[in-house]
Amino acid sequence: MGRRFLLNMQGIASAGVRPAAWVIHPREFISFAERLSVKGTIFNYQRYALHDGPGIRTTVFLKGCPLGCWWCHNPEGIRPSPERIATTIPSGGSARAKASVIGFAADVADVMAEVEKDVVFYDESGGGVTFSGGEPLYQPAFLETLLAACRERDIHTAVDTSGHAPPDVFRKMLPAADLFLYDLKVMDPVRHRELTGVSNGWILQNLKTLSERSTAAVLRFPAIPGLTDTPENVRAVAAFVRDLETIQNIAVLPYHHTGEGKYRRLDVPNPMAGVMPPDAAALERIRAQFESFGLTAVIGG
Repeated sequence: MGRRFLLNMQGIASAGVRPAAWVIHPREFISFAERLSVKGTIFNYQRYALHDGPGIRTTVFLKGCPLGCWWCHNPEGIRPSPERIATTIPSGGSARAKASVIGFAADVADVMAEVEKDVVFYDESGGGVTFSGGEPLYQPAFLETLLAACRERDIHTAVDTSGHAPPDVFRKMLPAADLFLYDLKVMDPVRHRELTGVSNGWILQNLKTLSERSTAAVLRFPAIPGLTDTPENVRAVAAFVRDLETIQNIAVLPYHHTGEGKYRRLDVPNPMAGVMPPDAAALERIRAQFESFGLTAVIGG
């Protein structure tokens, strides 16, 4: 069972085809006022985030993702447009259904107004703003303009990404962000397409570029039981990372159940239903295997 049903619902093309969302408009021809009016689609803000980069952060979740990872814990962020979701609320000893909309249009000025509420916490903790998703690179004009607005206000930025974007789009983001949180999931291209719906070609190419440019990055490996955590896949990931020019550290992120309720509310099948998170011994085995290749590996992060 896969997640292609989600990709089919979206009508998103597979790797190698550039969707309209991936077209960047040259920022240098946009005035400051026009930049603030650039619009995108958001589905959540998370304030006081502690695991999305250094310090205390605000995480801004951009809607839309070209991947369909089986273990996605933000399935409400996959479709690029707002969507209705069912919720159940208590009502006099029983429960009643209520529909709500996930996702909303926002311009850069809207996002910055939200982000700037916590500047004092960023300054005191060395924190800032993390743009996540979904896949933030799937709204490149919006993301690039947001990154520029943060830089003008001296707010540290991080981009939480799968790395799946056209290489020219990715290269354009490199000087705009302070930090990349970059996932590397599966090395075998056939298995990667099976588990995520897309090729890993752009992901590997962009990771090499990230390393060559010496841009600050935290590489992350999602430990998904029976899918990504096999010794063969861990070995292949480790060998690839070992050959990168500047990135020699990796964080092992254990699978968790936090997205299960979202699948029920979206009324879509959950491919990971019943799968338990990896235990401490399994995580330590992965960490040790990465370190056997000379990498610095930690669990969590």
